[in-house]
Amino acid sequence: MEQLQELLERIIQRVNINLREPLFDAAPYIEGLVPWEQMVKFYAFYGIAPQYPPNFYFSRSNLAGSYFLGKCHVSDSILYKSDIRGDELKRKGDIFHYEGFAVPLHEDETIHIKNSCLVKTLVHNNSHDPEHPEEFTIYNTVSTHYANIHGSDVEGCFLGPFSTVDLTTLHDCVIGEFVYLQKKELAHHQVPAGTIWISAAGAFDFHYRHDPEILQNYIRFEPGGMPKGIFMDFVEDRKEDFQRIFDAFNLESFGVIPDSASLSRYAVVKPKVRIKENVLISQRAYVKNSYMGKGANAQENCFIIDSHLSGYDVTAHGAKIIHAHLGENVFVGFNSFLRGADGFQLKIGENSIIMPHTIIDLAEAVTIAPSSVVWGFIRNQDDVDQNSIPLAEIAAIDGEFTRGRMHFKGSGKNFADAFRHRIEHILEANGAYFDGREKMGHAQQSQIISYNIIQPYPEGANKGLYPTIEILP
Repeated sequence: MEQLQELLERIIQRVNINLREPLFDAAPYIEGLVPWEQMVKFYAFYGIAPQYPPNFYFSRSNLAGSYFLGKCHVSDSILYKSDIRGDELKRKGDIFHYEGFAVPLHEDETIHIKNSCLVKTLVHNNSHDPEHPEEFTIYNTVSTHYANIHGSDVEGCFLGPFSTVDLTTLHDCVIGEFVYLQKKELAHHQVPAGTIWISAAGAFDFHYRHDPEILQNYIRFEPGGMPKGIFMDFVEDRKEDFQRIFDAFNLESFGVIPDSASLSRYAVVKPKVRIKENVLISQRAYVKNSYMGKGANAQENCFIIDSHLSGYDVTAHGAKIIHAHLGENVFVGFNSFLRGADGFQLKIGENSIIMPHTIIDLAEAVTIAPSSVVWGFIRNQDDVDQNSIPLAEIAAIDGEFTRGRMHFKGSGKNFADAFRHRIEHILEANGAYFDGREKMGHAQQSQIISYNIIQPYPEGANKGLYPTIEILP
C-alpha cells in the first residue's frame, strides 16, 4: 500500500501548507483515522439515471465505500464512506444570480475534488462562488466524520466531525467540531467548536456557541484519537444495520410504498415504518418505528426513530429525531440531535424551525409552540424559554437582540424570509408537492436510479488505489 501511504502524506502536506495561517497541523488528526485495510475492504458505487447521466472521472484516488451521483471528478484524494451527490448541480444555460450579477453558465457544473481526504462526509448542492459557478471545488482539504459540505467551495481547510459548511466559500480555515457556518466567504479563520454562525452581509447575523463543557459530552476530537461522545456512540450502535445492506447484493423488499415516494436501496428501514406519498428517504438514512407523513423526508445520515412526522417536514442532512412528534412543515436543521424518551416525548408545533446543530436531549416532556425558532441546548421546558422565540417576534426585530447565549443583529424579517424561502426550495426540490403530473422532484426521480460498483487494486504497491476510470454516457 505504498502508493496509498504516499497519497495521504501528500494530502497532509498540501493541507498544512494552506493552514500555515492560522497555524494548524492536520497530521495528528488524520493519521490513523481510517484503518488501512478498510481502504481495500469496501467498494465504491455510483448511480445513473436519465436525468443524471453518468460523468465521472477518478484518478490516483481511494474511494472506499463512497457514493457518486451526477458529474464528479476526483483526483489525488482519499474518500472514505462519503456521499458525493451532484443531483442539484447547475446546468448549461442556467443563470447564476449573485449580488445583482446574472452569470450565464456556458457548461454543466462539475464537482472537483483534488488533494483532499473526506471521511464519512456529505457533499451536496452546487457552488455558490461567483468566481467559478461551473465548478464546485474541494481542494487541499480534510473533512472528518459526518461533516457536511453543502453548496460550499473549500480550499485548504480542515473540517471537524459533525461540522457543516453551508452556502459558503472557504479559504484556509479550520472549522471545529459541531460548527455550523453559513457565510458568503471566510478566509484564514479558525471557528471554535460548537459555533452556529449564520451571516448575510448587510442583512443579519445570528450567532450562538454551545457551552464547551456540555458539548464535550456529545462530541470531542483530540489529536491522535478518534472522535468520541454521545453522537459517535449513537451512530456506532447502529452501524451493523448498515453493514448488512452494503454487504448484500439482493435485499428483500420493504413492502408497498406509494408510487410517488422513494426509498433508497442503501437506506435502513426497520419494522413498523409507514411511508406516505412524496416521501424521500435517502441513502444512509435510518428509519425505525416511525410515521413519515406526505412530503416528509429523511436525508443522508438522518435517523428517525419512534417518531411521527405529520407531513412536509424537512429533516436536513445528519439530523436525528428520536421519540418526537412533529407537526406539519417543521424544519430540523443539519446535524441537529433531538432526543425524547419513552414516557416523555418531544412535541414540536407546526411551521417551527429547529436551527442547525441544535441539541434537544430531554430529561422531561417538552412542548414547543407552533411557529417557533429554536436553537442551542435544551433539556427541559425552562430551557425552551431561553433557546427559542416566536417566528413573528424574530421577524419584527430591527437591530440587536440577545437571549441566553444567542445574539442576533440586523433585520429579523430578512432572516425569517430567507429561512421560509429555503424550506420551500427544499420541499420543491424533493418533490413534496408532486401532484401526479407536475412538480416532480428527488422523491420521484430517485426511483429510477441504478447502482454500479467499482473496486480498488487488491494487492501490490497500488493496493487500495482505484485505477484511473472515466465513466461517460
